[in-house]
Amino acid sequence: QNVDITPREAVRRIGDELSVLCKVPYPIDSCRMTVGTTSYRLIPDNLQGDVVYAGQGLKAGECGALIKNIKEEWNGNITCVLPPPSGSIELVGTMRLLVARAPGVPILNSPQQPSFMDGDKFVAQCVVPNGRPAAKITWFLGSEELLHGVHQPVVTSEPGSDLQTISQNVSRTLTDEDDAKKLVCRAEHEALEKPMEVTRQLHVQYPPKRQESGPITIFGLKLGAEGRLNVTVRANPKPNAEWSVGDQVLIAPRQAGEITALEPLLLGNGYYNVTLILARITKEDVDRTYYLRVDNGLGREEFAVRISTMDEPAGVELDTGAIVGIVVAVLILLVAVFLAVFAFATDRWCFAGRSHRTDIPDGADSEAPLPPHDDIKGSENPSHDHGDYISNGDTKHPEKKPDTAV
Repeated sequence: QNVDITPREAVRRIGDELSVLCKVPYPIDSCRMTVGTTSYRLIPDNLQGDVVYAGQGLKAGECGALIKNIKEEWNGNITCVLPPPSGSIELVGTMRLLVARAPGVPILNSPQQPSFMDGDKFVAQCVVPNGRPAAKITWFLGSEELLHGVHQPVVTSEPGSDLQTISQNVSRTLTDEDDAKKLVCRAEHEALEKPMEVTRQLHVQYPPKRQESGPITIFGLKLGAEGRLNVTVRANPKPNAEWSVGDQVLIAPRQAGEITALEPLLLGNGYYNVTLILARITKEDVDRTYYLRVDNGLGREEFAVRISTMDEPAGVELDTGAIVGIVVAVLILLVAVFLAVFAFATDRWCFAGRSHRTDIPDGADSEAPLPPHDDIKGSENPSHDHGDYISNGDTKHPEKKPDTAV
């Protein structure tokens, strides 16, 4: 006979409560439960103490306990002892209680170099020591959880200790998008009020990268007014800027006459604003193409920039109602085409009578002409003139009768 015990395993913090139920399919007259090193005789009417009876009664075969104010020393097995249905050998059921113990501070192991290059392989390890049970590790890069490149965790413990240390690796090919982001190892545990974190700021160097392809046109400038040619570029480290205006080459920062090339301005997250100022725009300026070259030692990017006194063309934007209308119209068109094809194939509706089929007796000439329409429909047309016919050779002509005087 087996004892049904629930739960089989539980994790509780110090001071929490736990309900354990042992059950057999026959009435019992006694119930004992061992918690830690102490054996408790549980009586349904005695509800005093930290371990008291809980259940539907001994007659229902239930030996349950409500364990209050869990203590550190209660970590381990909890055993219930019930009398057998016959004989003298008592029945025993056992469950495992893990009294949660908070782990130590997480440790982040990673390469010691201060910065990395675009395309470098990066490996880091997070270790959360001495928890009961093992902590749970979650990786983040910036505000996004890392799901790819996360290895299986490894749980170890010292001989003779039930405390567990968990470690987990993460590997990643770094890109410019990873620059200035924080790599976060977050440790969660039942004994912690809030997660613990350890972080490392990533610094990734990469050549200048343009934000849009092809030539750049700056709209909305006015003749006779100041004009600013702004180009946004992403780079780390900071790029140098060189403008070519006709025969002039301006390495920022520099001013030549009415043209000023400003030093690249950091906008944040590796974005720089590269600006050329024209003090007074002329028609010649509008007709000219300006060339910008940015270089930070890791690579270079070149831009062709033009200016326009016209307003920037508005993009075609459709609201939700217009999109729904287009979809409905397309569906109606498809249904109409389907119905037309169906009617044509089955000689229905406006295609009825498109062809005529006549049953031809076996052995008849399949190329014989169809009978005249009047011969087919004559019996159905009461207004048809059935006059006498005069035979002339093979042709019959209706005989005209003389008018009769009245």
